[in-house]
Amino acid sequence: MRLGKREMKSSYQSGNVARKNLGMRLVRHAVLMTLLLAALLGTARTASAQVVFAGDKGGININVGATGSGYEVQYGEQKLLGVAGLVDVDTKRHFGIEAEGRFLMFHNPDQLQARTYVGGARYHFDMGRFQVYGKGLVGIGQFTFPYNYAHGDYLVIAPGAGVDYRLTRRFSARLADFEYQIWPQFTYGSMSSYGVSVGVRYRVF
Repeated sequence: MRLGKREMKSSYQSGNVARKNLGMRLVRHAVLMTLLLAALLGTARTASAQVVFAGDKGGININVGATGSGYEVQYGEQKLLGVAGLVDVDTKRHFGIEAEGRFLMFHNPDQLQARTYVGGARYHFDMGRFQVYGKGLVGIGQFTFPYNYAHGDYLVIAPGAGVDYRLTRRFSARLADFEYQIWPQFTYGSMSSYGVSVGVRYRVF
């Protein structure tokens, strides 16, 4: 049985609402877990009855940054350019958390756009002036279909890794940030996107 345009639109909207509600619940859980992790990291340095070397003492560094991104989106095999903002909360014990917002909206002749707002855990280690890191993020992706036909909110899972280079005490260059995004509840089945970003990071304190 073929559905009319009105029934198809209603079915699409109903499915989209269900996916959005599920995604928002998952994101709320992820945010709570992130806040819990931040609290644990913040209290780690207050632990007593343990002798540590001065260079291994606890502490938190907060960094903000901005990057330019080039991504390939599986839907339509589109290659998009964009920008991103990020916040890193690192400890001297290598573990931390990261939050980022990425906006892929340039080089899009079909008016396709993808925005992601993700956060989660990261692990880093230093090699001289270089800092190598891995991350596992989760959040919400907002997708605009070609020619502004429709919009959808979806769950996004984003593992990745990268390397920074310390320029000064405050500034670092983000030489490369590789990220693979999984959109498991996309309208037409699971979709992926992947890309690389470069930019700059500033240590607030």
